[in-house]
Amino acid sequence: MCGIVGVVAKNPVNQLLYDGLLVLQHRGQDAAGIVTAEGPNFHMHKGPGMVRDVFRTRNMRALVGYSGIAHTRYPTAGSAWSGAESQPFYVNSPFGIVLGHNGNLTNTEQLKNDLFRQDLRHVNTNSDSEVLLNVLAHELQEAATNYRLDPATVFAAVSGVYRRCRGAYAVVAMIAGYGLLAFRDAYGIRPLVFGRAETDHGYEYMVASESVALDALGFQVMRDVAPGEAIFIDQDGHFYNRQCAPNASLNPCIFEFVYLARPDSVIDGISVYETRLRMGVSLAEKIRRQHRHLDIDVVIPIPDSSRPAAMELSKQLNLPYREGFIKNRYIGRTFIMPGQSIRQRSVRQKLNAIAMEFRGKNVLLVDDSIVRGNTSREIVQMAREAGARKVFFASAAPPVRYPNVYGIDMPTREELIANGRTEAEVAREIGCDELIYQDLDALIEDVHSVNPKVTRFEASCFSGVYITGDVTQEYLDGVEAKRRDGAKMAEAAAASTQLDLGLELVD
Repeated sequence: MCGIVGVVAKNPVNQLLYDGLLVLQHRGQDAAGIVTAEGPNFHMHKGPGMVRDVFRTRNMRALVGYSGIAHTRYPTAGSAWSGAESQPFYVNSPFGIVLGHNGNLTNTEQLKNDLFRQDLRHVNTNSDSEVLLNVLAHELQEAATNYRLDPATVFAAVSGVYRRCRGAYAVVAMIAGYGLLAFRDAYGIRPLVFGRAETDHGYEYMVASESVALDALGFQVMRDVAPGEAIFIDQDGHFYNRQCAPNASLNPCIFEFVYLARPDSVIDGISVYETRLRMGVSLAEKIRRQHRHLDIDVVIPIPDSSRPAAMELSKQLNLPYREGFIKNRYIGRTFIMPGQSIRQRSVRQKLNAIAMEFRGKNVLLVDDSIVRGNTSREIVQMAREAGARKVFFASAAPPVRYPNVYGIDMPTREELIANGRTEAEVAREIGCDELIYQDLDALIEDVHSVNPKVTRFEASCFSGVYITGDVTQEYLDGVEAKRRDGAKMAEAAAASTQLDLGLELVD
């Protein structure tokens, strides 16, 4: 997943874009970038790391202009180790275009081949975002007459993108000398919202992955970008929109509500916080129906996203709610290092147990989901070491059994702890006395009930049903093979770094 922001304002936008990225930092911590437009000229700065580490005062001063886009990256395709894949991407033909993308294309290889052999365009990285940028550039070239653009021409080009690109994508782009473009895939999988702020000189507009970015920066949310819709805001602040994809339908990613999005965001009219409260109600109902024999003394959340569900579960079951784990908020993303012992140590650097809340008690731990199971296993062990008599574990999400191909960094099937295992077998793997998973039907109803107008969701990691209809077993095998190769390269790079550090210490 990634976070994207676009702004057209009446004053310099560099600070707005920076602040927007800070609010969306949870959507990606590996790289960040900002591009601003000053007339026909772009100013860009991007690099690996957290937002606060990428930008210095000198960088911000160079980002001049009244419109711009920004991106914070969590890699789901391509190489996590390549600085060349930081976004936004830039292309200079037929127009200067910069683009930031959240999601994942499912026909990247075919598009690469078409770009090279038919469109005579070169893609220089493994990123599907660069592919998407070049497809857009080609479609603009085909749609433009005498290399002049107007909103109708821009929308015709976006229609061409929809005809060619499959998968999930929420996009912000700028066309040099013309304005800001944003669009969302025809299934509405990845989120995208826009709003405006009234000034003495007219309206300013913002587009972002989540509504919380608009809220924090004083913009009034207008609505979500519809599936298959494109919006275009020219340099003078004139707003245009058009439905560019036929047969579009709304199928938001249900994992946004489980874990990805901030709880204070509203996606497609659905409050993320309210859905998480309702997940707690559903879990409590399941415990009443199927796990009444559990003698639970206290409910403890695993920080942070499981708190609303845990609080509501404790309320429904009339059980004490306690904070049993303290999270270290000042530790960044742990460097990915080989070896299970190092991964386990990283969990303990981020979380510490409060022994008095565990000692001699039967505790119910509540987490948003269980993916690999490594973190869950370590947390269960921490609870036992803190003195818990019994440790029960509840997941606000159903078993994650299938890979996600729409922009979430899910591991391969063999790495998913629930793949091919029963609940009892997963419980044994993570070391808990009993495991309670949310039911998929209940999860869907929890989210649907907040906004009954949304009736379908992308839930492939739970169901194995891929709504775009183009995900085959061969495709999944290819994705997982690339991921395994990437993991080997990452471990080799990490081991090399450790060796270099050791040699430096010896020297």
